[in-house]
Amino acid sequence: MEQVMNHYLVFAENQVLETERLILRPLSLADAEDMYEYASDEMTTEFVFPTHQTLQETKGIIASVFMADPFGKFAIEDKETHKMIGTIDLRVNMKAGTAEIGYTLNRHYWGKGLMPEAAKMLLMLGFDQLKLIRIIAVHDLKNPKSGRVMEKIGMTKESTVYEARKIHGVVSDIVTYGITHSQWQTHKA
Repeated sequence: MEQVMNHYLVFAENQVLETERLILRPLSLADAEDMYEYASDEMTTEFVFPTHQTLQETKGIIASVFMADPFGKFAIEDKETHKMIGTIDLRVNMKAGTAEIGYTLNRHYWGKGLMPEAAKMLLMLGFDQLKLIRIIAVHDLKNPKSGRVMEKIGMTKESTVYEARKIHGVVSDIVTYGITHSQWQTHKA
């Protein structure tokens, strides 16, 4: 029981995290327009979730997904402009000592090293604070740029599962990357 309480406490104590260029913080309805900007862009959502059709839909997602169960879910805010440019989350299974990291970034911010910067902060939280033994991430085989983010944070490719899921009605292949606590210790040194 203490492990479950501990991970909630760790998330409660780390609701706001800062990197050199980013603030990772809870989402609110005030982020709706910024989220809708990229969530309504098919190029950004192609491999991750159904494209939002209205601002009201985005508000509903923020309320039901991010605000109703906020722990481990972060808005990515650009420190310089204070614009919310994406989301990142750490889905923890404390019994197994593992987690999965997931992320989405407004395409106007791709290629600037921002997602690896945010993801490294969540690896640090997962390994150093939550004492996890392993963290994974997955990406669509047709989205190698997401895999590149995983490589930049020290993850290694572990498997490809063919015809793993449907996204936007299209059958997709999924690539899994992972990093263990000991690999993290070596990578961050």
